[in-house]
Amino acid sequence: MSSIKHENGQVLIPVAVLTRLVTRSFENAGCAPEEAAQVAHYMVDGNLTGHDSHGVIRTGRYISWMGNRVYPGRRLSVLSDSGNLVIADGNYGFGQIVTKEATRIGIDKAKEHGMAVVALRHSGHLGRVGTWAEMAAAENVVFIAFVNVRASLLVAPFGGVDRRMSTAPFCVGVPVAGGDSIILDFATSAVAEGKALVALQGGKELPPDVLITPDGQRTNDPTVLYGDVPPGKVANPMEGPGALRALGDHKGSGLAFICEIMACALTGAGCSGDNDRPYCNNMLGIFMDAGAFHTDDTLAREVKDYVKFYTSSKPETEGGRIMVPGEPERLKRAERTANGIPMAEKAWNILLDTARQVGISEDEIESILNG
Repeated sequence: MSSIKHENGQVLIPVAVLTRLVTRSFENAGCAPEEAAQVAHYMVDGNLTGHDSHGVIRTGRYISWMGNRVYPGRRLSVLSDSGNLVIADGNYGFGQIVTKEATRIGIDKAKEHGMAVVALRHSGHLGRVGTWAEMAAAENVVFIAFVNVRASLLVAPFGGVDRRMSTAPFCVGVPVAGGDSIILDFATSAVAEGKALVALQGGKELPPDVLITPDGQRTNDPTVLYGDVPPGKVANPMEGPGALRALGDHKGSGLAFICEIMACALTGAGCSGDNDRPYCNNMLGIFMDAGAFHTDDTLAREVKDYVKFYTSSKPETEGGRIMVPGEPERLKRAERTANGIPMAEKAWNILLDTARQVGISEDEIESILNG
């Protein structure tokens, strides 16, 4: 009997069931079993942390990109290694594969040299950037990343209505010995594009005014980004008439601009614009061994003391709680690991249709869902 629960337009799926379904979908689409399992693991982990925008809702999109924007079986190539500076090419492989390899290099180089920079070019969509910050922090390495999505012009600059920027994530991870790491990870757009996709597929409604129409009207209607999507078609954010707005007006717009320069111009990947450069993620990752800064517990002690001071602020609303970066994700992970991952019925049905489209039979789907 299926352990999946349906209620009020929502579906609650056990983590293991969702992971099996997505893994088999990628296998049937042409990925080797190990690759399919790793990609599925990190996508489901996006859902576990509450970042549904970077989770399994992207399965159909990734599969539709295979052989075009992303290529199974491709690994990282090191183009240049000067000790603590590595320039690497992801060769348009899955971001969940090549970014993990780039992060591993950054961690090892930081431990050898005290700090390191890894310039990653031409990665497939690398998922939730906080994943790689968590990986570094687990080994006592501070992580800073500037990311862009080349050829994914979705965001209007402050004061404009035309698309000129990607959602350009920015991320910082700080390890805390004996405590929880601090993980700051956000898109520089008012919302991540994936959150608009979640809303489009019947999930959580977008906040007001996060999108802008060509005539300058602010809205939260996701069709401004995607246009009208016929049944069975993968939603494409490049097909709508409007744009996402920048986070925090001029401040987010400025940070997105810098992400473009750092992740594309400095890495050598090449910036977005009026050109035919193919879609990819690019990342400038900075890695710093915390042990090279402090040989004792200074960092952990200072962070813990500041967390205590920071969270002692009186909540704005009665019963509210002040949380530090990374804390909401930890709480969500614990809750969803125990209870399952929620999805809108529409999004769940699209995921099942994707499985069917890559040749998974109804009998196998039933077997997967029943464990």
